Amino acid sequence: MQYHKSVLLKESVDALEVSNGGVFVDVTFGGGGHSREILRRAEECSLYSFDQDEDAIENDFDDDRLTLIHSNFSDLENSLKLYRVVEVDGVLADLGVSSHQFDAEERGFSIRFDGPLDMRMGKGFEKTAADIIDEYSWEELAGMLRSYSDLKGAGRIARRIKDVHDSNPLKRTGDLVEVIRKLAPPNKHNKFLAQVFQALRIEVNNEMKVLKEMLQQTINVLKPGGRLVVISYHSIEDRLVKNFMRSGDFSGEEKKDFFGNSLSPFKVITRKPIVPTEVEIESNNRARSAKLRVAKKV
Repeated sequence: MQYHKSVLLKESVDALEVSNGGVFVDVTFGGGGHSREILRRAEECSLYSFDQDEDAIENDFDDDRLTLIHSNFSDLENSLKLYRVVEVDGVLADLGVSSHQFDAEERGFSIRFDGPLDMRMGKGFEKTAADIIDEYSWEELAGMLRSYSDLKGAGRIARRIKDVHDSNPLKRTGDLVEVIRKLAPPNKHNKFLAQVFQALRIEVNNEMKVLKEMLQQTINVLKPGGRLVVISYHSIEDRLVKNFMRSGDFSGEEKKDFFGNSLSPFKVITRKPIVPTEVEIESNNRARSAKLRVAKKV
């Protein structure tokens, strides 16, 4: 079984503008698809790839130009300094969950399987999804759902989860699905369930926090003219990326000097995000929600 089929492969690596002599970073190695394509584009280059998932690290391949770093991408700047890398020509991030993680029942990411309520992208995270449900109050769970999903009735969903859990602890994905299934809007069961799972996964892995930390570090890591290329899969991620590329922070408000010149550390290359073609979506359904944004360090 293929570990993961890379999304927007050509478009993202095109945007990176790979060239001989360049130094590049792939902060989400996964199955190695984007990393392989970067190396295919230039015979003489250096690539530093990151992944926190032990399963992904097993996809390492023999190439002297590749350095695979087993770490969360929030460690971007310090990890590069360990290899005496101060500035790079491009950073690529393919956010979200890999096909392998969704398909591995024991990881607990998918609504399709009955597995442990885990959802950790790496063993460095202490709390599982089951721990979150057990330790959070219904108010905290409701706040999580409001922050990390577009679901209506977050309080009602959270109360239902805690009411059942308090009498019969939820340990498996199938348990959670069974508890919340009846709360789904008509004809939207799968989308509803996926959004609840998404919110839990984001909370377990601190995804928004580490994404912000990684993006902020690219200001220091990228050379002037260096490219930041990010593929996101839901509106929360995409909004963060869009705002950051526009303003250099997460307000999205572009600051200007007295003369009206932008003070943002980036120039946005993609005014509108690049999305997969119908052909790509037909061959890889998990590409359907992908959005690619590109910016250049000024």
